[in-house]
This record gives sequence, C-alpha cells and structure tokens, in this order.
Amino acid sequence: MLGQDTAINQDLRGIVPHDTTKLDVRFLFWWLKSIADVIVAEGTGATVQGVKLPFVKSLQVPLPPLPEQQRIVGILDEAFYGIATAKAHAEQNLQNAHALFESHLQSVFTQRGEGWMEKSVKEIAAPTKGSIRTGPFGSQLLHSEFVDEGIAVLGIDNAVANEFRWGKSRFITPEKYRQLERYTVHPGDVLITIMGTCGRCAIVPNDIPTSINTKHICCITLDRKQCLPSYLHIYFLHAPQSQAFLAKHAKGAIMAGLNMGLIQELPVVLPPIEVQAAIVKATDTLREETQRLESLYQRKLAALDELKKSLLHQAFSGAL
Repeated sequence: MLGQDTAINQDLRGIVPHDTTKLDVRFLFWWLKSIADVIVAEGTGATVQGVKLPFVKSLQVPLPPLPEQQRIVGILDEAFYGIATAKAHAEQNLQNAHALFESHLQSVFTQRGEGWMEKSVKEIAAPTKGSIRTGPFGSQLLHSEFVDEGIAVLGIDNAVANEFRWGKSRFITPEKYRQLERYTVHPGDVLITIMGTCGRCAIVPNDIPTSINTKHICCITLDRKQCLPSYLHIYFLHAPQSQAFLAKHAKGAIMAGLNMGLIQELPVVLPPIEVQAAIVKATDTLREETQRLESLYQRKLAALDELKKSLLHQAFSGAL
C-alpha cells in the first residue's frame, strides 16, 4: 500500500478507490491482471508504448459484493502463491541441470589420466597449408558479389548457437569460388567466430555442400589422428583451461580481441583418441538428458503460466 507521501511519475497511473467499503483494492489488482492483454493491445507509441488516461477511465470493473470480492481474492492469493512456489522449484531444477552438466565437463578436463598431454591448436591442426584460416578480406569478396544461388558462404550466424545451423543465405558464383577456393570448408572442420559475437564454436556437418567461410570465422581443419573435432568443440566451449586462456589474452568485454593468432596458441589438454571419443559420447548423453530436462521444465513453466491465466479468467467470469 502506498503512503500519503508517495509520488508517481508520468509513466504510471494511480487508481484511488472512492469507497473501500465497496471495493477491495486487491480485487481490482487481480482484475487488472486478468485484462492485461487488453491493456497492452491498447498501447500506442513507436519506441515506448503507453496507454492513454481516457482508456483507463473507461474500463468497466465487474463489482460483486465486498464479501464475494474478498472470497475471490483469498482463492487467487493462495493459488498464485502455490504457482509461484512451483515455478521457483522448476526454475531451480533447471539451473541445477545446467550446473550438473558444466560440473561434469569441468571435472573431465581437470582429471588427467595416462597418455594425456598438452598441445596448442596449431600443433593439432592438419599438417597442410591453410589448415587454420579465416575467410577472404577486403576487396577479395564484396557484398555486391553475393548472388541468389551458387556456392554457400558461411558466416557468424552459422555458428552463433554453438552448433552448426543454416542462417542467412549467402552465395557466390562458381567463377568467384575458383578465386577463393583456398577458403573452402570441409566436413568436420571446427568454426570459431572471431568478429561480432566472438567465441562461438560449431562443427561443419558431413553433408555440407561446397562452401567457403567469411573473415568473421576462423576455420580449423584438424589432424584427426591427434584430435577429434567434437572433442575440440567441447574443450573450447567448456574446459576451464580454455576459458582461462581466452579470458587472459582476449581483449574486450565479449572477447572482442579474439583472432586467429590467439586461437592458434590456445593450449589443448589432449587425451588419447579413444579417451576423447569416450568423453564425447558421455558428454553427448548428458547433454541430451539436460536438454530433455530443460524441455520438461520449460513445458511445466508454460503450463503454470497458462494456469494463472485460466484462474484469472474463471475468477472474473463467475466460474471460480
């Protein structure tokens, strides 16, 4: 309840009941919540939406006798407290699932076993020229050279979700591709974003059509006798050693200084190939379970929100 010395600015509308012997202000509060969609739909303004005072004054409040108002308020208060408690538990369980996943990954990379070693990304790249590369710079590839179909050009949007996804369509002609063929990406290459949204990582899928990458991405072709792409993907995103190195050397709030040279020097804690495969398999299994739980909890949260709407509708349609 606001005190007498409380003030509001022009962004708020204060409603002061004329007669509290006929109106329980909590009833008015819940009724306004029940028509929130109507109020929002009335909002105007391009940047910040607002509702005009005449509309607020025109609202017709259904007003049952005070005891009935108090009965409805009591039911809603109790029900919404229970819903809030259930949502808090679901959100905490969701956080716990993510924390368990991260804890598993951190333990993997801090408990070294026999045959583990440390190498830089440069040392585990394929022993071929251009195995670590960015895309064409400057006049090598202009926006005006993009066409509606042809050879795909991969950008930040293809890796920003930390998994490969097709995003904006960008293509070059086969003739232009022949000039830029050295920037071709291959199935299993590891992509790391180094401009814009930096530090995201994805693996090029096996069914990739002929494509090149832009200058916004560092593309790594690995020596798979030393390192599996899926292992480097997990390591880059989750290993404490990787995160500590990037935090120390990258400049800017969101790794704005990430570059190909820094990635080349990134130290990788490297177990034998068969151990890498086992780590990837265990991580994939745990990730799937975490995603299953996340989907379950998100559905529960959505159901609780729907229950709130349903209760409000029942309360002010005489069905409660």
